[in-house]
Amino acid sequence: MPKPTLVVLTGAGMSAESGIKTFRDAGGLWEGHDVMQVASPEGFAQNPELVLEFYNQRRRQLAEVEPNACHLFLAEIEDHFNVQIITQNVDNLHERAGSTHVLHLHGELTKAESIGNPNYIKDIGYEDLSIGHNCPDGYQLRPHIVWFGEQVPKMEPAIELSTKADYFVVIGTSLQVYPAASLTQYAPQNAAKLLIDPKAHEMYASGGFKKVGSTAVEGISALKKFLNL
Repeated sequence: MPKPTLVVLTGAGMSAESGIKTFRDAGGLWEGHDVMQVASPEGFAQNPELVLEFYNQRRRQLAEVEPNACHLFLAEIEDHFNVQIITQNVDNLHERAGSTHVLHLHGELTKAESIGNPNYIKDIGYEDLSIGHNCPDGYQLRPHIVWFGEQVPKMEPAIELSTKADYFVVIGTSLQVYPAASLTQYAPQNAAKLLIDPKAHEMYASGGFKKVGSTAVEGISALKKFLNL
């Protein structure tokens, strides 16, 4: 008998408890930089050195943190569910926790892509990226991140996954970032739905979501009960 499909949409609150800062908590500033300076094509065109160094710092920070209990829990329950994680986060904490099906909507911090050929994607791990680091065609490499104003290429597969959910769980996202937030609308009407976030009760989520106002780690007990584990 096939395992029921559990689709989990995770956001910045998922990784915050591992020590990764979120720019929304700092009024739209990341390490003192306006988000458009460091997370937009215009910002990269204006000051590529600043942007590359900003992501180098994010990568160094990522190397120092660990998956938290909620990351680990989602990996552990693959024995019981076909767990499909759709994450807005660019870190690799889900993978490091052991999750085997992770779709990154907004790119991955440990990868780089060519500015002349976005299909050229290279694993760089936690290494720094600098001016002069080029792809084989001679184009500069940039972070493999979906910046503000860019298309979200993984949106279609994410929608497809959402439509197959028997259980649809949202963890650690305020559902303010589009198009990711619209995924809640694609969950089947008869799917069991849960939203875990400190501001859950203030948030809108279409289609009968049960809301739990807690952090990701605090919400594990509610998640266990929801999944009958």
